[in-house]
Amino acid sequence: MSDTEPRVSAKNGAGAGSPAGPRVPTRMLVLALIFVITTVNYADRSSLSITGSSVQADLGFSTVQLGYIFSAFSWAYVIAQLPGGVLLDRFGARRIYGLSLVLWTLVTLAVSLVGLITTPVLVAVTTIFVLRLLLGAFESPAFPANARVATTWFPTAERGRATAVFNSAQYFATAAFAPVMGWLTHQFGWRWVFVMLGALGLVLAVLWFRWMDSPRNHPRVSAKELGTIRDGGGLVDLDEAGARGASREALNWRSLGKIFTFRGLWGVYITQYAINALTYFFITWFPVYLVQGRGLSLLEVGFVAALPALCGFGGGLLGGFFSDALLRRGLSVTAARKIPSVLGMVLATSIGLCNLTDSSALIIALMTLAFFGKGLGALGWAITTDIAPPEAASFVGSTMNAFGNAAGIVTPIVIGYTVQVTGSFHTALWFVAAHGLLALVGFAVMGPIKRIQFDAD
Repeated sequence: MSDTEPRVSAKNGAGAGSPAGPRVPTRMLVLALIFVITTVNYADRSSLSITGSSVQADLGFSTVQLGYIFSAFSWAYVIAQLPGGVLLDRFGARRIYGLSLVLWTLVTLAVSLVGLITTPVLVAVTTIFVLRLLLGAFESPAFPANARVATTWFPTAERGRATAVFNSAQYFATAAFAPVMGWLTHQFGWRWVFVMLGALGLVLAVLWFRWMDSPRNHPRVSAKELGTIRDGGGLVDLDEAGARGASREALNWRSLGKIFTFRGLWGVYITQYAINALTYFFITWFPVYLVQGRGLSLLEVGFVAALPALCGFGGGLLGGFFSDALLRRGLSVTAARKIPSVLGMVLATSIGLCNLTDSSALIIALMTLAFFGKGLGALGWAITTDIAPPEAASFVGSTMNAFGNAAGIVTPIVIGYTVQVTGSFHTALWFVAAHGLLALVGFAVMGPIKRIQFDAD
C-alpha cells in the first residue's frame, strides 16, 4: 500500500504538502526501525552465548556459574516488566523506549571492561552477573513498547504481520550477528563483541529520539495513512497526553486485578512461557552445545548457529503473514492466530529427536526445523495486541512478557545442572522439547481471542 495524500500537521491534521508520487507508508518505516532496534536488542542479550566459551576460559567460570550468568538477565527482565509497562502507559513509548535503549547500550559496553584488571573468579562472576541483571532491567520495556507501537501504528488486519516482523528480529539477530560475533571473538577476543554492540546501540538511540513520534504528530504521516490506521482499528492516540491521562485514571488496583480474571490471558501466559523456553535454549546453551556436545570450533559455531536462526526468521514472518491472510479470508481472530501457532509448536517438539542420532548434519537439520516451527508459532505478541484493553495495553503486554520470560530464569539453570550431572545434553534436549507440548496446553486454556473490556472506577 502507498500513501500519496498531503502530510498531516502535528496539531490539526491539515495537509502540509504533497509528495511527488507514491512512497513507503510511514508505519512501514516505523516497523523497520523497531525491527533494527530489536535485532540489536537480541544480539545484546544473546552475545554471551556466542562468547560464553571464551569468557568462561578467560575468566575461569564453571559450567553452573555460566548457567547462572545466562539466567541473570531474565531475573531482572521479569521483575522489571510491570514497572516498565506502567511507565509506558504513563509516559508513552517514545520517551521510555529511547531511555531504555540508551541504558542497555551503556551496560553492554561495560561488559567489555570486566577482567581487564586481574580479579578473582568470584569477583568477575559477580560483576558480569550484576551487569546482566542491569541489562535485563533496562531491556524490560522493549517488547511491550514494540507491541504498543504496533497497536498505535497498525490496523488490526496488518498487526499480525507487524508483530511477526519485530518478533522475528530475535532470529535475524542470531543469523546476522552470530557469524560476526564468532569471527570477532576468534580474531580479536570476546571484548570487541560488546564494543561493537554498544556503538550500534548509541547510533540507534540518536535515530530514535530524532525521528520517532506518534502517528498523529509525525510530520511524514499523510491524512490517508492516518485514516487507514485509525479506521482499521489502530489506536492512533494511545500515546497522546489525553489518552495517557485516561490510562492513569483507569489503572487502579480493582481494574488491574480484574484483568487477571480473564482466562484468555492465562492461556497467553502459558504459551509464551513455553515459546520462550525454546528461545532461551537457542540464545544461551545452543552454541555451547555445539562446541561441547558436538565438538565444533567457535568459528564453525558462529556460522552453524545462523542456519536455525534464518529458518526461525522465515517461520516468524510466515506465521504473521499466514495469520493475517486467514483473517482477510474471513476466519475469526481466534482461528487466524491459533492455526499457525499450533502447527508451529508441534514442529518445535522435533528438537527432542536430536537425541536419536549422532549425525551432526541431521542434528542441525532437526534444530533448524524446530526453530522454524518455533518462529511460525510465536504469535503471542499479536494475540496480546488483540486482547489488551487500551487503558492498560502496555501493562498487559508487560505481564505477558514477565510470565513468558520466567522461562529465561528456569531454562538456563536447569540445563546447566542437567549437563553437569549427566555429562551430556540428552536430558536437556528432552526438557526443551516438552515445552512445545506445553504450548498446546496453553492454546487450549486460552479459549476465544477477544479484547478485554473493563470499567475503571
